[in-house]
Parts: sequence; C-alpha cells; structure tokens
Amino acid sequence: MRCRVEAAAVLRTPDVAAEQVTQLLFDEPVTVTGEHDGWALIETAYGYPGWVEREVLDDGAGSLPPRSGGDPLEVARAFVGTPYEWGGLTPRGIDCSGLVHIAYRNVGLLIPRDSWQQEESGVPVKEEELRPGHLVSYGSDLRADHIAFWLGNGRIFHATGRDGVRAVVEECEPEFLAARRRKFFRIPANSV
Repeated sequence: MRCRVEAAAVLRTPDVAAEQVTQLLFDEPVTVTGEHDGWALIETAYGYPGWVEREVLDDGAGSLPPRSGGDPLEVARAFVGTPYEWGGLTPRGIDCSGLVHIAYRNVGLLIPRDSWQQEESGVPVKEEELRPGHLVSYGSDLRADHIAFWLGNGRIFHATGRDGVRAVVEECEPEFLAARRRKFFRIPANSV
C-alpha cells in the first residue's frame, strides 16, 4: 500500500482526536497490519506503527527518495522558520526528530523516526571530532527526547517547541539543553 495524499496524520489510536505520532507523505510505502471501522493499522517503511484513515491509502508499492549523496543538514536548512508540530514531517509543521528524519530521508537514507531511536542507531562522535551536520541528543539518563544538528561553535539547528520559540531555528545551544546533553553522534551511511 501507499499514501495517496500529500500528507496524512498517523495517530496513536484509531480516533481523529488521538495524538499524531508521525505523518505519511505522498507515495510513501506502508504495510497494513490491521483494520478497524474505516481505519488502517499501518507500519511505515522505517518500522513506525500507527493508525491512519483508510481512505488515505491506495494499492501500489509506493516509493521513497533514492540515495542522492546530498547533505542532510542542507536539506534541513530549507525548513528554517517552519512551525513546530508534534509528529509533523512537512513545511507546514515539523518536530525535532521529524526534521532529522526527513532531512536524511530526502537524501535517500531511511532512519528511525524518534530522537531516542535516532540516537540508538547513531555512531558516537568524540567532541574533538565534531563537525557541522553531526547530531546532538538531549534528554534524561533514561533516553533522548530531543535532537538537533550540531553546527559548531556552540550553535545548533533544530525544531523547538519551547515557549516563545515554536519553529525550526539556528541558535546558540540554550543552557537548559546543554545541561541535558546526552551524546554527539553521526548517522552511518548504511542506514535502513
């Protein structure tokens, strides 16, 4: 199956009022694992489960962008100013891990959706080996809950939903994030 609309909300439960966990994009391939009352339980090509309204799906294999050798950071920069939206993947709204996911996806590297999954799939980078485009994760001792592109000189590029700034921005790493920094890492070229 494939997504037949520009963007479709993938929800936690089969209810229009449920939390959006990600989005399907046009022609994105999905596997339907169940159905309920006009809803389809799906799994994305990157292994993310959720519910979509059945009407947004069509028969067909669908496709993802081919590997281009492009720079994910440059792709991400096209989203500057995009409003913050939990679970979003489009220029109309995007969240921190969605920004990283879609930047890699648009250069043909399919990576996990959530920040903690992205961190787990990454290869650690020592601080002295950092370069622009590496990733930095933030969170608790248990797991990451925020992610950003590292730009160097203490600057990051990310989608933030904090009060007063709800958009994709380049900024000096805020102190509250620096205090929660977990890891610097890079995504291997052989991702999913």
